[in-house]
Order: sequence, then C-alpha cells, then structure tokens
Amino acid sequence: MIARLRGVVDSLEEGRCVIDVNGVGYLVFCSSRTLAALPEGVATLLIETQVREDAISLYGFLTAAERGWFRLLTTVQGVGARVALGILSALSPEQLAAAIAGQDKAALTRAPGVGAKLALRLLTELREKAGALPSAGGAVPPALPPAPPGPLADALSALVNLGYRRAEAEPALARAAAALGEDAPLDALIRAGLKALAR
Repeated sequence: MIARLRGVVDSLEEGRCVIDVNGVGYLVFCSSRTLAALPEGVATLLIETQVREDAISLYGFLTAAERGWFRLLTTVQGVGARVALGILSALSPEQLAAAIAGQDKAALTRAPGVGAKLALRLLTELREKAGALPSAGGAVPPALPPAPPGPLADALSALVNLGYRRAEAEPALARAAAALGEDAPLDALIRAGLKALAR
C-alpha cells in the first residue's frame, strides 16, 4: 500500500493531479483545497490507497488532519471517496471539527452531494464515532465531562470530536492559547491546535 508520495507535480486537473516520482506518474485524487495549496515543483502528499476489484485509487492530502477526516468521513454510510473529497473541498479540517462539535447541519450541506438527510447522518455518526475512539489506555472514554465555557473548551471539544485523544489535545491547545493570548477566537485556537498536533 502506498502511504506517501514525494515528487514533481506534473499536471493538475479538476479533482486530481499527477505526481511524477522518478519517472513514474501517479494519478492522485485530491480535494480542491489540497490542489490549490500544492507548491510548484516538488510536493509531498500523504496517501490513502483504496483497492477494489476494478481499480486501485490513490487519494492525496497535505496534512494528517485532512487524511484523518477523509478516513472518518468514508466510514459513514452514503459517503464514498468522491463525497468525502467534496466535503473536504468545501470545509477545512478546522471548519469540519467546529461543524461537528456545534452540530451545524447547514455548514455540511454546503458541500456538493450532501443533502439535509446525509448531513444529519454525518453529525450523528461522527459524533458517536469520535466519542468511541480509544483513549491512551485503550479503554473507551465516557462522554466528556463538562468543561468551563469559552473558546478553549470549545476548541478542545472540536479536537476530541475530530479524533484526537484528550491527553494530546489539551497540551497542544495550551501551547496555542499561550502563543495566541487569552482572547484568541475559537477558529484560531482550533487551527493552531491542529498545527501543533500535526508536528
């Protein structure tokens, strides 16, 4: 299975690109957000490989957070790779985390192929799956205990719903809050926390 590609961006098309690795061109499907952020020349993409009877497809991501969301989205009934990429084109990982945490159905329906019914299923299933992810000790954590209200607590909830363990999300957000200041807005905290976790 291919997990990562590093090579020259040979060509860009809608929804996909060709990465030339030592003379071999790999066709990689990406969100429009990833395609727009690809550098000229050499690029590195994290790869999710899907093998079916009739095809081997490569899906590329610039960040671990985006790949994590792709994996999580495609576990939901009715969400295939194409719809997942459409959602990731419409919403960044930070925006997705905030939408799931805030149960914001309207945000999800901005993505192509996502109607009200699928948006509701995404909100329900992703919230349940995020809550059932194993903790550091391997046990399934209970629902999060109430945290003091405020952007920091909301950011922590968003990162936990995204699939990060509370034990790793808390220090990342503490560093983000220290760097950004006490009055940092929610989206900035989530973005900085994700950046710290991706390192």
